[in-house]
Amino acid sequence: MATHHGHPHSPLRAWLGVAAITASLFVFLTTELMPVGLLTPVSSSLDITVGVAGLMVTLYGVSAGLGVPFIVAWTRRVNRRVLLSTLLVILTVGNCVTAVAPGYPLVLTTRLVMGFASGVFWAIGVSMAMRLVPERQASRAAAVVMSGISIAAVVGIPLGTVLESLTDWRTTFLMWSGLSALVLLAVATVVPSLPSANAVPVREVFALPFRNLPLRLVLGTVVLFVLGHFGAYTFVRPFLEGGTSAAPAFITVVLMIYGVGGAIGNFVAGYTVNRSLRGSFIVGCAGLVVSMLLLLTIGHGQAGSIVALVLWGVSFGVVQLCQVNMTQAAAPDTFEAAMSLNTMAYNTSIALGALFGGLFADHLGVTSVVWFGVALTAASLLLTLATGRRAARATSDEELVASR
Repeated sequence: MATHHGHPHSPLRAWLGVAAITASLFVFLTTELMPVGLLTPVSSSLDITVGVAGLMVTLYGVSAGLGVPFIVAWTRRVNRRVLLSTLLVILTVGNCVTAVAPGYPLVLTTRLVMGFASGVFWAIGVSMAMRLVPERQASRAAAVVMSGISIAAVVGIPLGTVLESLTDWRTTFLMWSGLSALVLLAVATVVPSLPSANAVPVREVFALPFRNLPLRLVLGTVVLFVLGHFGAYTFVRPFLEGGTSAAPAFITVVLMIYGVGGAIGNFVAGYTVNRSLRGSFIVGCAGLVVSMLLLLTIGHGQAGSIVALVLWGVSFGVVQLCQVNMTQAAAPDTFEAAMSLNTMAYNTSIALGALFGGLFADHLGVTSVVWFGVALTAASLLLTLATGRRAARATSDEELVASR
């Protein structure tokens, strides 16, 4: 059987490759967001404030965001299996160094380097999976890979919290180094050779938003909702500890419930995006706004916080899958390049969200961070509502020109 790119792969080999790429997303995303569940013990162990500990997320996001368009373009002739294997080597070594680092400066430096690897993965991972299978199954392969986000939320981050409570945060990162090594072995074994395709030079990558209005609007929408979501979500643990006096076990349960909600949202969106991509995003983004307001109003009790986090997880699962499909719809012929810009916008926004959230948390209290999240996700929703017809009209015009 040949894929739509002409590479002969058996169905079993192709889907094992998709599974290995999904596992790669799992370890990359869990590594990126692991500090969310470990902010308190890391800050106590290294004698820093919670806001400063949040820089573990900030610097990771900075390098993942700002470096990816350049690295993806510079490696446009590199076989994608070789590139992904190299990225996993960096992740494995980085988690190990984080585990044994004697001080916070080395932790931050290591996270900065790992961020570059993570950003490149986000740009190439989905397109790799789509190339492994026949064209009619490409969207299914993309959805499978994106399910790694929900798996990370359901299993990865809560499991990290549990492991930390049983051992310590250093042992948790050491275990993740071992897991990253296992995923590296899987990728090297089952992912077939994938010569680079659909990659463009740096100059052309940065020119895309200027000549592609729908892509420009998608990137603006992504920046706003990611700023709001991660600005607030990074400090969920301190919020729950302060508002509900939550024990680590309860926080673990809540994060797992949030992750289950994300899996449900991802599953639901897998069906709804084909019917109404814009409508699915609007509903999901509205859910983010409402869930944060619920956290502020009823989240000081355990039952209320569970309700808020369930809705938050479902809503994020929806918008997360939608934004990838929106990027592909906006730039189908330059998807890898568009995803590198998406990754730059997404991860830079994670970094800035965590940074601004840390400033709010340290100076105005953790509750102010949630209000920050409400404001930015609401802005993303309003932008989508205000520009939907304009983007659709621009897309139709571009398709008409292309058909000629």
